[in-house]
Amino acid sequence: MSDFSQQPQHGTQPYPGTGQYGGAPGQYGDPGQYGAPVHQQPPRPARNGLGTAALVLGILGTLAGVVPLMFWLAGILGLIALVLGLVGRGRVKRGEATNKGVTTAGAVLGLIAMILSVVGAVLLYKVVDDAVNEATKASSSTAPKDPAGGGSGAPAAGATGKADKGKPLAAGDTSVYDDDLQVTVSAATSVKAGEFAIGHTEGNKVYEVTITVENAGKEKFSTDGLTVGARAGENGVTAEEIFDGETYGTGFTGSVLPGKKATVKYAFDAPADAGSLTVEVTPGFDYDAAQWDLKL
Repeated sequence: MSDFSQQPQHGTQPYPGTGQYGGAPGQYGDPGQYGAPVHQQPPRPARNGLGTAALVLGILGTLAGVVPLMFWLAGILGLIALVLGLVGRGRVKRGEATNKGVTTAGAVLGLIAMILSVVGAVLLYKVVDDAVNEATKASSSTAPKDPAGGGSGAPAAGATGKADKGKPLAAGDTSVYDDDLQVTVSAATSVKAGEFAIGHTEGNKVYEVTITVENAGKEKFSTDGLTVGARAGENGVTAEEIFDGETYGTGFTGSVLPGKKATVKYAFDAPADAGSLTVEVTPGFDYDAAQWDLKL
């Protein structure tokens, strides 16, 4: 009787998930296995340094490109800015940088600086080349063709002819220079020294020559640098120039315009037994001297 009275109570059966069928707690519904929070990596900072450097160098290179003689610096800065800008744009495409506009502007300014550098170098070369050509032209235009009167220049009216190359000119001959300047010395004429003349020695004779400068060129000729001297006799002693304050001693002054002439009389003191008078005329600092052998 008592064996059947101890039947298990229906309210004591185990709940699902805690006994035979429920398994150990947390086997399927353990929040620590599937419900744990996920920790994300923090975002990397943007690498914008190359773009900023490209912009700064591009600006400096462009400014250097507009300054004379600084084209070389503009080329160097422009090249660096262009390279940094292109590398920076690569970072932007990969998502490593965020300054696309700054990077692009730096690359563009770098390219502009390089262009300005090339333009500056070309302009400098042209200026130097023009200066060299002008200097060469000026040097060749002032050099005489032949102080002896040879070459393409013809003697002036009344000339007795040209002397042989390397020899003095004769009275009335003309020395022609490359810029078409023509110098003519007349024959020597004996004159009497004035009472107040300076440069005359008692017992010597005074000889007068007429020097004509004709400008057949296209530019005016300044006579400020023109000098005249003379030597007398076979020994070539210095013939003093006569100054009297009226006829002799004034010399050439001012400029001779194209197509015009200037004529001045000179007087020189020579020994009485001198048989010749050598007159030397130098038109200017850039001209060679020409000589005339005048019979007395």
